[in-house]
Amino acid sequence: MRCSRHNGRSGAHGAYNPKHNDREFELEKAEELKRELTRNNLYWNCIDREVVRHDQRGEGDHTFTEIEKGFYDLVYNAYIEGQNARNEAARHSERNRTADDLRENPKTCPEETIYQIGNLDKHVDYEVLAKVTFEFFNLLQEKYGSHMHILDWALHLDEGTPHIHERHVFDVINKYGERQPKQEEALKELGFELPNPEKKPGKYNNRKMSFDAECRNLFLETCKKYGLEIEGNPIYGGKKYLEKQDYIIEKLNAKVENLYQTIDTWEEIGKELQAENDRLVEENKKLELKLDDVEGLLKEVSDIAYDKACDTLIDDITDKVREEDDATIEYHKNWLMSGDRKAPKNVREYAVKQLDNLQNNLKDLRDKVVNAVRKAFHLPERKAAFIEQIIVKAKPSTLELISKYKAQIKEDDAKKPRLQKQNRGEVSR
Repeated sequence: MRCSRHNGRSGAHGAYNPKHNDREFELEKAEELKRELTRNNLYWNCIDREVVRHDQRGEGDHTFTEIEKGFYDLVYNAYIEGQNARNEAARHSERNRTADDLRENPKTCPEETIYQIGNLDKHVDYEVLAKVTFEFFNLLQEKYGSHMHILDWALHLDEGTPHIHERHVFDVINKYGERQPKQEEALKELGFELPNPEKKPGKYNNRKMSFDAECRNLFLETCKKYGLEIEGNPIYGGKKYLEKQDYIIEKLNAKVENLYQTIDTWEEIGKELQAENDRLVEENKKLELKLDDVEGLLKEVSDIAYDKACDTLIDDITDKVREEDDATIEYHKNWLMSGDRKAPKNVREYAVKQLDNLQNNLKDLRDKVVNAVRKAFHLPERKAAFIEQIIVKAKPSTLELISKYKAQIKEDDAKKPRLQKQNRGEVSR
């Protein structure tokens, strides 16, 4: 088997949140967790200093968030007040910070380390992992506890391979006598050198690398004390591994939320479709009633058709009469003004003027005739007589069409149950 040890402080969403470690969130939304195993998770913090199972925690037990907040408030309070006073004296109050600012800043927040022995296919029992890491943590505190403080740790059994999340912070006594969170200076005080002293300090040449190498060796030695056969050096990774668990939970929670929203959306669509269906059913009932009342239906249709037919017919006749009258008068006007005529020009012009007057008088006369005819056709008694004749003529063919329409509806209704069964796969081929 292999040992793995992975460090990190922050990810895409800022400093790592201890709520993941002590399950201080809604477990129901974290579907990737084996919740039946969560009750066996183990937790420890630097205030209570005892190992507690998840299902044995009481209402008064401290959460990891409360532990870390209390530690920063207590241990770094003098530094915060002193530094803020120095900022005020230098007229840079915008640089003032609180304990929460330090606790959530990627440079001064707790560092988190994950320990695992084995993988999903083969790993040690969680009791062995707990004993190895517990002894290892005690060893770290004995050797480096003056500048490195373990705040809390959690052993998870509900995420596949048993593993431990441990969080700690480095600090140093500054020149003002205040305890200040400062990793590289703390490691220097603990006697760690740069991996390559000849080169400048940097991302790939710092005392933290030397400290991690020492931790890997101590962890391996502790594993061997318990008779564990470990392959080579433990695997060392970066923050990507630490982000994985939070990332999985976040993605699953997002999927669940999207699912809820989708369900709500479809419910709204379903309500709208049901309302539309009810409206169409109501309209269909009204139509069926109209079809049953053939006399009333024919009267309603004939009444509308009669008005439109009369208006269209009268307008067409009026247009044709006007065109013929205008053409006849224009012909005579052109004939009078032709050079072949022997009458004096002034006489012919007078005659043309009279024809123009006649054309205007005919227009007024036509309008009066058209209005009279339109009025006559729309007289109630005359209209009723014409509509009655239309009904008598149209009734046989209308009854035949309605009969065919009802037969088609009946046939379509008979097909619906079979189509629904086919959609559900209930009809055999």
